[in-house]
Amino acid sequence: MATQVTARQAARHGFSFLRIAIALQTLTIFLQAVSSGLLMTTSYGEVLHSVGARVMYGASMLYVLAAVLAWKPGGGPLRPVLQASGFLVLASVQVAVGIAHLPAVHLPLGVLMFGLSVLALARR
Repeated sequence: MATQVTARQAARHGFSFLRIAIALQTLTIFLQAVSSGLLMTTSYGEVLHSVGARVMYGASMLYVLAAVLAWKPGGGPLRPVLQASGFLVLASVQVAVGIAHLPAVHLPLGVLMFGLSVLALARR
């Protein structure tokens, strides 16, 4: 017997995946703050922060994917897609200023991104 998935069920599953993606993104940003402290105090901190930056960027891309999947096939709102896309832009700027070694921009932007990610998670 075939199982039919209603639009409401699909939307609920999409939002569940979206919530997981936002939680993962929030966690990776928090871990970046921890590795930032290690960067300043240990010899291996730079490697951890560099790897963490790639994971955080991947989590931001996953957030965009989850938002699109919750929006398009699930019939959810467009707002999460716009928020996720904006966050990916912020993550791109964060990576660029990190590579350029601009801590006066990099650190406050990281705090802003963490706050926005926690806010997005609380809203889901």
